[in-house]
Amino acid sequence: MFVTRLISGIVLVIIAAASIVLGGNVMFGVVAAISFIGLFEIYRVFKLEKTILAILGYLFTAAYYALLYVGGKVYVPELLIGLLICLMTVYVFDYPKYRTEDIMAGLFGMVYVVFMLSYLYQIRCLPNGAYLTGLVFFCAWGCDTCAYVFGMLCGKHKMAPVLSPKKSVEGGIGGIFGAAVLGAAYGAVGAHYGLVVSEHNVALIFAVCCAVGAVISQIGDLSASAIKRNHDIKDYGNLIPGHGGILDRFDSIIITAPIIFTLASWMM
Repeated sequence: MFVTRLISGIVLVIIAAASIVLGGNVMFGVVAAISFIGLFEIYRVFKLEKTILAILGYLFTAAYYALLYVGGKVYVPELLIGLLICLMTVYVFDYPKYRTEDIMAGLFGMVYVVFMLSYLYQIRCLPNGAYLTGLVFFCAWGCDTCAYVFGMLCGKHKMAPVLSPKKSVEGGIGGIFGAAVLGAAYGAVGAHYGLVVSEHNVALIFAVCCAVGAVISQIGDLSASAIKRNHDIKDYGNLIPGHGGILDRFDSIIITAPIIFTLASWMM
């Protein structure tokens, strides 16, 4: 299992790195693909993946990414309202086949997976986009690693004893601190070699982005675990050997990407 997980992890890193470096259509295609797969996985949790509600979600996802691709204004509120109206139409005319919770799940999947994951592509489109996109992975996965190390060394107080008994407050704080340090180093290297250009202190900006992102990434990780526990599943899927599904590997990335996009847009 360890070897399988390691090999899968290396392949994921290679795909992520290649997508970020190449950008453009490659990055767009990869992000769109994982969004569709992730949406399918979350709908499967709610047992909706083959229903008309899910089909509507897939159609609106296609419309959203089409708007992103052409580079025009993306009407997010209008898309959400449109999807909700379509879901409620099905709810009314197929009553009582679907419950209110199914309608909410259809909308939740679009926001949680599609909109939030799309920020990976949107970050790549920013000035210094390639380096900033790497910051998302650096922040989320760096926090996860540092939290694990700090938790093993000095973890005493449980962060969420019912939801995730192995996670500690000390580990969480260590993850934030470690991510900030790694972010500062990442920014300093990028500025030194001209990989990222800014009038401001890049190391400081990246440290702040990673510290805030680390807090959010832990919430994302725990939230994904809570959903799985609520629905009595171990993994979201088995697409990635040793890791599970797309959402199992990108649970912290999903929620971190919009934060890094916002902070980078403001601070750079």
